[in-house]
Amino acid sequence: MARMQITAEAAFAADPETVFAMLTNKDYLERLVAAAHPISSSVEVDGDTTSTTRVLPSPSDAARFTGPELTVIEKLVWGAAEADGSRTAEVSMVVPKQPVTMKGVVRLVPGGPGSQVSLTGELKVNVPLLGRKLEQSAAPAVLAAFNDHQAVGNAWIAEHA
Repeated sequence: MARMQITAEAAFAADPETVFAMLTNKDYLERLVAAAHPISSSVEVDGDTTSTTRVLPSPSDAARFTGPELTVIEKLVWGAAEADGSRTAEVSMVVPKQPVTMKGVVRLVPGGPGSQVSLTGELKVNVPLLGRKLEQSAAPAVLAAFNDHQAVGNAWIAEHA
C-alpha cells in the first residue's frame, strides 16, 4: 500500500482567533472552493466542523482509471482553542468510488505575520503497483487546494479587517 507525506503552510496577518473564524466561515469556504474552479461544489459548516465537496476534472494521467470527473470530499474537525488561540483540526479527504484517501492534521498557531496554518498528512492510493505513481499525480491537486488558502485568505482578511 503506497503512502505519500503531504505538507503545506500558509501565514496570515491576523491573530489565530480571526483566522479560525475565517476558516470556519461558510462564505470564506465557498470562495476557497471556487478558487479550484470546480464543476460543482458544496460547503457545510456545523460549529467547529467544516466539510467541502468539489467535483473536479480528473487529472489527465488518471482519467483512464477514474473517468472524466472526481469528487473530493474534505472534512476538518477543529478542537478547542488553547490559551494562545492555537487550535488543531483532524482533516480527512476521500474520493468516493476511488481508492484515494488522506488523513492528517491542520494546526493554527500564532506566528509569522500573525498566524500560521500548517497541514501535515498522509495521502494514500490503494492500487497495487500503480499507487505511488497515482499519488504523485494526485499530490499537486491536494496541495493546490490547501495553497489556495493563502491568496483567498489574504483577500478575506483585507476585506474584513
